[in-house]
Amino acid sequence: MPNDFDAIVIGSGFGGAVCSARLAEAGYRVLILERGRRWDVRDFPRRPDDAWTWDHDHPEQKHGWFDFRVFPNMTVVQGAGVGGGSLVYANISVPAKEDTFANGWPAPITFGELQPHYERVGRTMNVKAVPEQQWPARTKLLKEAAEKLGYGDRFRRLELAVTFDDTWTYDQANPHDPAKSKTVVNAQGQTQGTCVHLGDCDIGCDVRARNTLDLNYIPIAEQHGAVVKPLHIVRAIRPTSDGYEVSFHEIANGGLVPGAATGRIVIVAAGSLGSTELMLKCRADASALPNISATLGRRWSSNGDFLTPAIHFTRNVNPTRGPTITGAVDLLDGAFRGQPIFIEDGGLPNIADGELRRLAGRDGVDDNERALIATVRLLFSNGVLGNVMPWFAQSRDAADGVLSLKDGRLFLKWDARASKATIDAVAAMHQQMALRTGGLPLTPLTWTACSDLITPHPLGGCNMGVTADTGVVDHKGEVFGYRNLYVADGAIVPKALGLNPSRTIGALAERIASLIVAEQR
Repeated sequence: MPNDFDAIVIGSGFGGAVCSARLAEAGYRVLILERGRRWDVRDFPRRPDDAWTWDHDHPEQKHGWFDFRVFPNMTVVQGAGVGGGSLVYANISVPAKEDTFANGWPAPITFGELQPHYERVGRTMNVKAVPEQQWPARTKLLKEAAEKLGYGDRFRRLELAVTFDDTWTYDQANPHDPAKSKTVVNAQGQTQGTCVHLGDCDIGCDVRARNTLDLNYIPIAEQHGAVVKPLHIVRAIRPTSDGYEVSFHEIANGGLVPGAATGRIVIVAAGSLGSTELMLKCRADASALPNISATLGRRWSSNGDFLTPAIHFTRNVNPTRGPTITGAVDLLDGAFRGQPIFIEDGGLPNIADGELRRLAGRDGVDDNERALIATVRLLFSNGVLGNVMPWFAQSRDAADGVLSLKDGRLFLKWDARASKATIDAVAAMHQQMALRTGGLPLTPLTWTACSDLITPHPLGGCNMGVTADTGVVDHKGEVFGYRNLYVADGAIVPKALGLNPSRTIGALAERIASLIVAEQR
């Protein structure tokens, strides 16, 4: 029997969307299976009872915007929907540093090798830094802090996948009125608006100014015949005589409906946790993929994410306006305490005020939640959220987490000790930046008392290697021992990048897709 498709892509984030677009352009019959729904501006969650979260135990009941995976000492935040992580990230599109690839990667993966792919991602997603006349107060505060600490030359604006109007300014009347957004049609024929700094990047932009994957790469794929099936949760991958059968459950009519499709090529791109979990389950199934490398699940990284809120009593920081992240102070060369860190400004969604006040009114069910609530209460001790600066950062942590199955469920073992010096350096730099600019830093008690972290940038689990003894996939993303089975997302990144990873994940996917097409023509 012929295969239903030439390629089945599992997931539609930065790996899946890119691979789907490029294979479809090359004439491949492509099926994209996405567990989440296809979101529209009308559907974005805004009220407490909206579809905010994803429930792994009962996805047929709750299949919302955010997927929170809570493990001992680590909580991972992911997006769920067509467009994957691009729906919930802060739009930052920055290549990894050249020295990132000096070790820990297969030899063919170098900064120079990825450069044309980095450029192609940037062009497709129409990236651009925030125009200087549109800097939010947070950007100016970050730059001032860097200068006062002698790191002024390390400050840099970051490119964002956002559509800007160069004539827009904060000085105009009602600058954040959505009516001030200009309608544009992007290169993929999608109607968008220009950014008016609404501040709701992570929960969906009401004027569609964010250049999310559902507005560029996925339209490219669909325009070339790719089929996107939302609300399809992949359960297993099994080899056939000339490809693979992918089994799934479709969320439909309040239940889970089983189904399957076959493809000559399968690309797993469900994110660091999703791809690793699927592969772990397939390895445990003798009829599926029992010979996957023993390194599966190892060298997982949180990418060193850390957030320190600070109260700047005499400043109107206005954290709920402007793109969520706009700039960085690049200290990845170890200039501070010998630790590789990347300091950024941070923002909060415009609806955060009410939600944080509700959280502050709770008692907390355990020490971690009580520590978080105590920090939130301190945020409001000054009476207003407008004085709060969310100092954000990434860093190169030890990348020594281990993902495994425990009673059939995904489990993460992450020990803070090997990463403590790096995270402490981030916290110390946040403290210095806040204090030198008149702020009171509130280093989260969840870290200082509980060694607990939250990350939106999980990496690793299906790492690249030279052989099956050192990784799950080779430099082409192909799974060792399984021809035409690929992984193409953050799961293949074998070490912490120390900065926002989306551009690197996209560049790796561009390279993987180009090699698939070149080798199989």
